[in-house]
Amino acid sequence: MIVGEWAVDPVASQISRGGETVRVDARLMRVLMSLAARAGEVVTTEELLAEAWSGVVVTQDSVYQAVAALRRVLGDDSKKPAYIATVPRRGYRMVARVETAAAGAHGAAGPAPVADAVSAPVAGAVSAPFARFAPTTSARRWRLGTLLAVGAVLCLAQAASVDPGATVPPQRSVAVLPFLDLTTESMDQEFFADGLTEELIDDLSRVPDLRVPSATAAFYFKNKQMTVANIARELGVAYIVDGSLRKSGSTVRVAARLVRADNGFVVWARTFDRESDDVLKVQGDVAIQVTQELQATLQTLAPHGQSVR
Repeated sequence: MIVGEWAVDPVASQISRGGETVRVDARLMRVLMSLAARAGEVVTTEELLAEAWSGVVVTQDSVYQAVAALRRVLGDDSKKPAYIATVPRRGYRMVARVETAAAGAHGAAGPAPVADAVSAPVAGAVSAPFARFAPTTSARRWRLGTLLAVGAVLCLAQAASVDPGATVPPQRSVAVLPFLDLTTESMDQEFFADGLTEELIDDLSRVPDLRVPSATAAFYFKNKQMTVANIARELGVAYIVDGSLRKSGSTVRVAARLVRADNGFVVWARTFDRESDDVLKVQGDVAIQVTQELQATLQTLAPHGQSVR
């Protein structure tokens, strides 16, 4: 299925665009598929709850968080939506063009007929209207040789422009990995954890002289089995922040820690207990406290102009 600029693979739970592949949480994928299946129509919050959270008791806030996370993954803007538009007091509507992979050949906005999707010309045959455009063997070889030559030049140019010291991350750099939802086996607070992660990234990015990868870059590593060192190398940072969310009754416990990427040692850790009545307030309060303590810790570990190595 094609949704806007993204090719959607619900089986692999991932979307791809222009060589970029992003893994999508299974519940987010269900929300995306629900909206895409009724593109152009309003899908109510209650319908999304029934389809994506079947058998799980959650509030409408889970839908709000899911749509926000989905917009972030798709690169959408809630104020000028190209994918998901909010319909006040009703729900959401998919405004992007939705089509099957085969529909692109027809130029249609809707799904292509199954027969068209599976039909193909006999091997070696060229349809009459396109026969005059079929390239000759010589032309194909010349075109392939040109592409290889250009590719080689670009690779050499890129290699020549690499700064030998660029692989050493700045000491005042930190990435926030998606917090884990450890509240229940059904992980029905996952979007609470995702919202907290995004809030913390936003707050840390406002700290002067501190380099913080974007939420899009950080969430790319969600559920990926990679070491802290490898993730930090990919993101070009010296430190990693990770954490978890647990719940007992109405109390939410947020655990956060700062890990040094080069040796994996934990250099700071704290837990924060809050009442879960107001999700946004909890996310904001915890993010502010973590940011303040991390700022002080990083200042001690790597003052301006100095190195902790």
